[in-house]
Amino acid sequence: MASIFSRIIAGELPARFVWKDDSCVAFLSIHPLRPGHTLVVPREEIDHWLDLDGRLLAHVAETAQAVGKAQMAGFKPARIGVMLAGLEVPHCHLHVVPIRGVHDLDFDNQDPDPDPAMMDDAARTIRRELRRLGYSEVTD
Repeated sequence: MASIFSRIIAGELPARFVWKDDSCVAFLSIHPLRPGHTLVVPREEIDHWLDLDGRLLAHVAETAQAVGKAQMAGFKPARIGVMLAGLEVPHCHLHVVPIRGVHDLDFDNQDPDPDPAMMDDAARTIRRELRRLGYSEVTD
């Protein structure tokens, strides 16, 4: 059975995408730790990051860095946190989160019911900044 991320990538489930290319996608987390919390997910359904081909792992990390630069410009956080936990969905993904401190990476602080307007605004902000930084992989 396909993971929830494979179903999102296939368009079976909705998501606020900010990036799409041939190897990976990025979309907002439905339970954000902070506004702009984005997941970078390889298109290929691979459960554990240790099993990713080195080139794909590098590409996912480079995409996370691009998203992080856009988040830094758009949200002005203290830092951009990146977490690779892999416990909640059996499909490798990086969490890219604008943070004020390490406490912002605590999954106990997820927003279970984020405001849709805030989510839409966060996606627009990331897309705008990715475009401003010259990335063509931005999606609407």
